[in-house]
Amino acid sequence: MNDQQTYYETMYILRPDIAEDEVTNHINKYNKLLEEFGGTILDSQMRGKRRLAYQISKHREGVYVQLSHQGDGQHIFKIEKAMRLSEDVIRYMTVKQEGPLPTPRPSTKSSTKADDKENPEIKVESKAKQPVERTDTSKSGIDGTETKENAES
Repeated sequence: MNDQQTYYETMYILRPDIAEDEVTNHINKYNKLLEEFGGTILDSQMRGKRRLAYQISKHREGVYVQLSHQGDGQHIFKIEKAMRLSEDVIRYMTVKQEGPLPTPRPSTKSSTKADDKENPEIKVESKAKQPVERTDTSKSGIDGTETKENAES
């Protein structure tokens, strides 16, 4: 079997002021459109709200979504046209990739909760519980003058 296959990755940025259920509606809408246009969805991930490198349409943040898909290449024009006509998509870009196909990953929210349930003993302990040893043997303060403790001795 050929390990090197061609697929496409489309990253699009949604406006930050739309509700979370609207974001999932947009993701589902573009996934359905892609399948209607002859593409096959390999992976679809919402990357979350992040700060933009520069201001786009008076927005400083955006909701990033990554979509990995396969097809004949003709479906890309149609999906990008739908994104261009939407007021909620502020940027999009499609890149042709060659290599092993991406495997769908579970969402980050559910995986962290599952990890906490599986490994409850892996918790970071507070540093306040640990004893603090002081090994200050200097006889002068930062500015070169004697400290109170050293002056009394």
